[in-house]
Amino acid sequence: MKAMAGGEPGEPNPEEFVYGEEDFVLQSAGWGDPDSAPSRFDRVLLAGWSDRMERGLFRYRLGPLPTRVLPGPVRLVAQLNEQRSAERRPPQPVHSLRDPFDPGAFNFTRLRPAELLFRLRRTGGPGPPPEPLLVAINASPLERGHVLLLPEPARRLPQVLTAPALRGALEAALLSAHPGFRVGFNGLGGGASVNHLHLHGLYLDLPLPLEEAPAEPLGPRLGLLRAGPAPAFLFFAAGPAALEPVSRAVCRAAEHLGAAGLACNVLATRGDPPPGPGAGGGRGLRVLLWARRPLFGPKAGEPFAVALCELAGLLPLPAEPLYRDITEAQALSAIRQHLLPEPELLHLGGELARLLEN
Repeated sequence: MKAMAGGEPGEPNPEEFVYGEEDFVLQSAGWGDPDSAPSRFDRVLLAGWSDRMERGLFRYRLGPLPTRVLPGPVRLVAQLNEQRSAERRPPQPVHSLRDPFDPGAFNFTRLRPAELLFRLRRTGGPGPPPEPLLVAINASPLERGHVLLLPEPARRLPQVLTAPALRGALEAALLSAHPGFRVGFNGLGGGASVNHLHLHGLYLDLPLPLEEAPAEPLGPRLGLLRAGPAPAFLFFAAGPAALEPVSRAVCRAAEHLGAAGLACNVLATRGDPPPGPGAGGGRGLRVLLWARRPLFGPKAGEPFAVALCELAGLLPLPAEPLYRDITEAQALSAIRQHLLPEPELLHLGGELARLLEN
C-alpha cells in the first residue's frame, strides 16, 4: 500500500490497497481450516481492524460472541450481541424508498480519519476498474472484521444500490481467502440505518445453507433459492469477468423492486454454481437479492430487526433471555412477516426473468 495522492481539501486520504487480477482468490480456504492461508487483503484488513479496536475507536470492545445453532431443519445461527443493541447509534428515520441524502443527519463524511482503513483501487483487467471504495470500520460491529465499503462519501449518494459500488464490493469478496467473508447491502426500508451509500463486509465463521442449496431456474441468469429462512433471487458469478454483468443485473432487478414499492437486501457469499447450462462446476460468488415489504421505523413487538444477516440465517440477538429461549419457529415467524406471499414472489420472479433477458 502507499499514501493516497490528491483528493479535495479537508478530505481524509487513507492509504491505498492497490490490487490486480492476480490478487483474486478464486478458490477460498475450506471450512475445515478457514484461517489457514489468509490473503494479503485479509491480513491488512484484520490487522487494521484489530489496531482500531485496541485504540478504542469502536463503540464497544468486541470479544467472542456466544453462538448456537437453533434446533430445526433451517439451522439458524443465533449470536448474543448485547453491546451492539445498547451502544450503537440509533438508526435514522426513513420515510420512503426514495428519501434523499440528508446532510444534517449522520453520514460518512463525518467519520474520523482513524476510522478509515484503506482505499481499494484496482489496476489492470478484466475490463475497466470499478470505482475505488473506502474501507472503514463499522464502529458497532456484528463480528470481527466488520467493515463498511464506501463509494466516495463526498458524493453524498443516498442508500440506493449502484452497479459500480456493488462490483467493487464483489471484487473485495474475491480478494479474501476466508470462506466466510461476505459482503452485503441493506436498502431503505430494508434495515439500512444510515441513508448514505454503503455496503457491509464481515467475516462469519460458520457456513450457511444458502452457499450450497440448489435453486429453481427462472431464466438464463436468474434462479430462486428457497433454502434458509427467506426465499431469494439468485445470481452467480463464476469468476472476475462475470462481476460486471452480474452487478448490472442485480441493480436492474433492485431498481425494478423499488419501482414496485418493495425494499431489498443483497448478500454475496462464496458458493456452488446453480444448475443449468453454462454453470460450470467450480465455486464462485452467489449473489442473493431479497424482495420484501418495506418497513419504516421499528415494529412494535418485533423480537429483532430483520436485515440481510437475518434473511441469510444469522440472528444477532440483543438480550440473553431471547438468545437462550428463542425457537426456530419463533425466529422464522418474525422474519417471514416481512416477505412476499408465494404467488406474488413467483409473479415478481417472472417479471425479473423477462427484464434480464433484454
